[in-house]
Amino acid sequence: MFESLGDRLQSALNKIKGYGKITEDNIGEVTREIRLALLEADVNYKVVKEFINNVKEKALGEEVKKSLKPGEVFVKIVKDELISLLGKEDEPLIVVKPMTILMMAGLQGSGKTTTTGKLALFLRKKYGLKPLMVACDVYRPAAIDQLKQLGKELNIEVYSEGKGNPVQIAKNAVDYAKENGYNYVLIDTAGRLHIDEDLMKELQDINDVVNPNEILLVIDSMTGQDAVNVITGFNDKLPLTGAVLTKLDGDTKGGAALSIRHLTNIPIKFIGVSEKMDGLEAFSPERMANRILDMGDLMGMIEKAEGLLDDEEAIKAASKMQKGKFDLEDFLVQLNQIKKLGPLENLLKMIPGAKKMGLNNVSIDPKQMAHIEAIILSMTKEERKNPDLLKASRKRRVAKGCGRSVEEVNRLLKQFDQMKVMMKQMKNGNFKMPF
Repeated sequence: MFESLGDRLQSALNKIKGYGKITEDNIGEVTREIRLALLEADVNYKVVKEFINNVKEKALGEEVKKSLKPGEVFVKIVKDELISLLGKEDEPLIVVKPMTILMMAGLQGSGKTTTTGKLALFLRKKYGLKPLMVACDVYRPAAIDQLKQLGKELNIEVYSEGKGNPVQIAKNAVDYAKENGYNYVLIDTAGRLHIDEDLMKELQDINDVVNPNEILLVIDSMTGQDAVNVITGFNDKLPLTGAVLTKLDGDTKGGAALSIRHLTNIPIKFIGVSEKMDGLEAFSPERMANRILDMGDLMGMIEKAEGLLDDEEAIKAASKMQKGKFDLEDFLVQLNQIKKLGPLENLLKMIPGAKKMGLNNVSIDPKQMAHIEAIILSMTKEERKNPDLLKASRKRRVAKGCGRSVEEVNRLLKQFDQMKVMMKQMKNGNFKMPF
């Protein structure tokens, strides 16, 4: 996401980092490049104009003139303005006791039903809630079946009455949730190819009957600048509390995200970052600005790991590493832990300076991890605990057992030895990063 915008902004900012002082002349070239980068990213031209004016005004202020490193101050100004555009503060999802009601709205094809499933999973994992999904899209063919399939996949109940009255279904679902101990109700409503009066009237009626705590508008990020018009159209009829930007992983521009909050005052609460059911992230203006400027998102990495990795296993592995007793059996356990975090290339992009290190374009074939796992599983337990036992004949047996080559077995063992050396250096405090 934001690849082209991020590259252009970083290119512009790199020019100013070396300046001994900032003047109206030398800042002109940089702000022109930033303006073009934002416009090409499909950011609304009014937003771009205001953004550039704010950056110029602050960059030519006394604080920057007196700074020993004006280039670094300028980068901070750009980052702060990006955060301001994106919404300044995080806007968490509303969660009230004893039960929260959330209504999903949006145009047809925006990813509303899938997002309902993703959000239900997020609520269960993040807050330990018991969500109920409600099938109120009675018009789109297979919409109810799609939600039921998601519910089955996630082990989350779906309330459905078939092709009935959506307003009555929503009311009945809320009553059902109260009676059966559900504490978060997600109502999936019908979308249309355009905003029409019938759709809006139905949504208004559901709103009046169930009085939801949260109304989220789901928007396809590929919509670009028109996303602002979509939000305005819905917000004129419904009291929207937030927006969800879907398919952001396929949108290299990102103009919608940079325009929405500033022009509509509707906060972005979630972003869709992959097609997988765990591919939904809570939106954070500061962390998104960091990603755009290649400053990383370590908090995002930590949150991804929370709830997925086994804390006890991690502590045990760390203890073994410190004692120099980490073996291939432990490595196999950690490999399975890492697989839970999803594609490794997505994690690498969250590391500060990922683009400079060339990590943003790294492609890791999941088959490689499967091959490593197969090689280790072909070893005996004794061989995993003591890889020194693996002489030529044993290596041939392992290679034959997993269908890989002896060269691959040797490569794995060499890499494991290098990793153990690195661990020893870290333990002794002598480890130096290779960049």
